[in-house]
Amino acid sequence: MAYDLEEQEQLATLKAWWHRYGNLVTLLLIIALAAYAAWSGWNYYQRNQSAQASQLYEELQKAFAAKDNAKVQRAAADMEEKFSRTAYAQMSALTAAKAAFDANDMAGAKAQLQWVIASGLDDEYKAIAKIRLAGILLDEKAYGEALKQLSGDFPAPFAGVAADRRGDILVAQNKIDEARAAYQSALDKADKKNPGRQLIQLKLDAIGGASAKAAA
Repeated sequence: MAYDLEEQEQLATLKAWWHRYGNLVTLLLIIALAAYAAWSGWNYYQRNQSAQASQLYEELQKAFAAKDNAKVQRAAADMEEKFSRTAYAQMSALTAAKAAFDANDMAGAKAQLQWVIASGLDDEYKAIAKIRLAGILLDEKAYGEALKQLSGDFPAPFAGVAADRRGDILVAQNKIDEARAAYQSALDKADKKNPGRQLIQLKLDAIGGASAKAAA
């Protein structure tokens, strides 16, 4: 009998607690379930987006290998419109820029590179796009615009390449002292094992620069 009484007291306490907090618990449970459903849905959406983007990127690569610039540009435009938040969009734009450049479509190449710079998700892809765009602008003798692309900081793996490209532009402007400093900066920032250092050193020597610092 005592056990039954204790059980009844516990049941009464539980009922009182539920009467007081039941609505709150139900609300929190609904919120938790809704959050889980949203998270699951978002993950599914992301996987689906990535799968579709991967298929489109494969088509773009095949068109690039076939040197079909028109098809490459269409695929890149579709990628940028439908899957802009995936890494495939940045890679597609860089590939499309190369296809356009090879087809002597400088306007198309610049448009793709500018898309990466404005809409890319990763600093590394943006750095590549800026350096390549600066190269096209250098060829077009748009030196001021080219230098703008190389202003600011670059991720460490690209800092030396950006400085080297800056040196090329400054040489074209006949700003030899500034070019010399840019090439020296490129040497300082380049990996000691990078074979490209030899070319930078040759360009520095050609404008009367100092010898590169000895490797540590």
